Amino acid sequence: MQFSVSIYIPGTTPIHRLDARVKLVLLLAYSVTLFFVHTWTGLGACVAACLAAMLVAKIPPARMFSLLVPVYVILAFTLVFNSFAFDIAHVAAGFGAGDVSAGVLAGVSPVPLIGSFGFVPEGFARGAFYALRIVFLVLASFVVCFTTTSNDLTDALNDFLKPLRAFRVPTQDIAMMVSIALRFIPVTAEEFSQVRSAQWARGAAFSDGTVMERLRAWQTVLIPLFVGLFRRADNLAVAMEARCYGMGDVRTELDPREFSGASAAVLIAGLAACAALAAFL
Repeated sequence: MQFSVSIYIPGTTPIHRLDARVKLVLLLAYSVTLFFVHTWTGLGACVAACLAAMLVAKIPPARMFSLLVPVYVILAFTLVFNSFAFDIAHVAAGFGAGDVSAGVLAGVSPVPLIGSFGFVPEGFARGAFYALRIVFLVLASFVVCFTTTSNDLTDALNDFLKPLRAFRVPTQDIAMMVSIALRFIPVTAEEFSQVRSAQWARGAAFSDGTVMERLRAWQTVLIPLFVGLFRRADNLAVAMEARCYGMGDVRTELDPREFSGASAAVLIAGLAACAALAAFL
């Protein structure tokens, strides 16, 4: 079974070349801005910014939207629960559209369907607003994941944690643990597949029998899997100790990352745009 924790797409676009630290900070600012804007104009600007980043990064839209399948259920619930009401008379009395603009549907009267149950146009507008917030929050995170390697992300995390060294927090060890955890995800998936295939070849019935019999069959997979993972962890600890890991106070880097003037300009411009959207729209 082929498994990879990374969804990185190699490329040479400006988004790919941008410093990972800048991308993470701008992602955080963009996420906050999405929940501060309350007009459709502001939301449209946020949507345009995300779509522009996708175009510049040359990310296949079909691949991005296919990963949104689990989110579609949340979006459906958001739209349904905001679009319909069991007491439209109460809605008409001032239910409104929450803290966001209803746009062109503002002031449109609810439509009765069965008795007091009916469709609320302003609620539909609110649900659509919230759904777009969720969609483009996820898409913005995909843009960062598609254009940044896992190593760059862990290095950026290490840089963000550096101020904590003043409080004697082992920031490099934290970044190393994150990197190892990411590396162990595909290793665990591969070992799980191998153990399951081996037990199936020995006659383990994973889909036959009672529930208890199936659980006992999976027990023959999980126990060897955990034993194998502990063995790998022990081997890794011995290898790191043999390479004198932890002997120095601060570990050096093979390729030190410099914060360029272009990255600083992009960061300032992005933060200024997010602040303006959040404040005025």
